[in-house]
Amino acid sequence: MKIRIVTMAVLTLALSGTAARAADPRYPNWPCTQAKVPEISLAAVWAGPALDDVQNKWKDDAKVNALVSKLSARKTPLDEAEKSVKEFLAGSAADKTANAKLLFAGLFDTLNAQRSQVMGGLERVSSKQREAADNIREESIQLQALQGATPRDEAKIEALSNELIWKTRIFEDRHKVVRFVCEVPTTIDQRLFALGRVIQQEME
Repeated sequence: MKIRIVTMAVLTLALSGTAARAADPRYPNWPCTQAKVPEISLAAVWAGPALDDVQNKWKDDAKVNALVSKLSARKTPLDEAEKSVKEFLAGSAADKTANAKLLFAGLFDTLNAQRSQVMGGLERVSSKQREAADNIREESIQLQALQGATPRDEAKIEALSNELIWKTRIFEDRHKVVRFVCEVPTTIDQRLFALGRVIQQEME
């Protein structure tokens, strides 16, 4: 009975895992309920002066480069990051606008890159999950066949049942991680918007 319950559980899990397809056919491996937006739009997070004249110049400014690294790190609390922005721009004097543009250009590039990396990782894991779900489903069908065979090979049934339990646990653990990581792109969006707002306020 226990083995049959396990079989039904893994079958349900495998079928649900393979049935959960991305809503947007352009991104078949996107596993999150949130719509995939490949890149943050500059217009959505920045209403300040044009950044065309700074582009990658922020990388050549050691102070700005170091600050961008600190502010873009998720381990840096947002309130601490906002305070650092204010302190940096308060000491910029006549160069405040130029430094503000360099700083935001750096944050925009860096956080967009972080976001892309996270989304790429999510899609790779999603692809592996689909393969794992298909494998679980196939082995579940094999287990049902073994359970219905005459005579029953109890050793094979137990071995395959244990293997399915282990694979199912791995599948479930990955699923939990994916659900957690799906929130990260949104968190990055919010961080960039918040820091951009502070930078623009300090420019005024």
